[in-house]
Amino acid sequence: MNTRILVILSLLVGMGAVLHFVMPPIYGVTPDMMLAMMFIGIMLFPKLKYVVVLAIATGLLSGLLTNAPGGQIANIVEKPITALIFFALFLLVNNRVDTKISVPFLTAIGTMISGSIFLTLVFYVIGSMEGALLLAFPAVVLAAVLNTILLVIIYPIVQQILKRSNPITV
Repeated sequence: MNTRILVILSLLVGMGAVLHFVMPPIYGVTPDMMLAMMFIGIMLFPKLKYVVVLAIATGLLSGLLTNAPGGQIANIVEKPITALIFFALFLLVNNRVDTKISVPFLTAIGTMISGSIFLTLVFYVIGSMEGALLLAFPAVVLAAVLNTILLVIIYPIVQQILKRSNPITV
């Protein structure tokens, strides 16, 4: 593994942790901004070994920062699953669709997948499955919108910075 890539990925995870920490709760739910940084890392360095390391680090850190009951276990399990699904989707559309279309689409889909897995695991862990999933799903849609807006703004900036500084070539 390239140490420079690992440093960049750790910076993305750190920025995601800061965004997650300062993000105010909306309707009692804090959108997972670490997810957006994980998606950026996957799109910048689309190799399985980096995706796995990034997913585990993001899951552990997100589990430490969550306020949701049962969210610690759910984050640790959900992030690697989401990362692998997002990685597969990204590889499917990478060279076939323009990034201006694929980045927002994949971010929205990835956040919805992540939120669905997270809510299912949380409600399974705390044992309250009756209709609670449908009531919490609007928070997932809101997080998908926020993550999509964030990635549409941040992803081109990060790409330009990496092109100009040229620290690595993958």
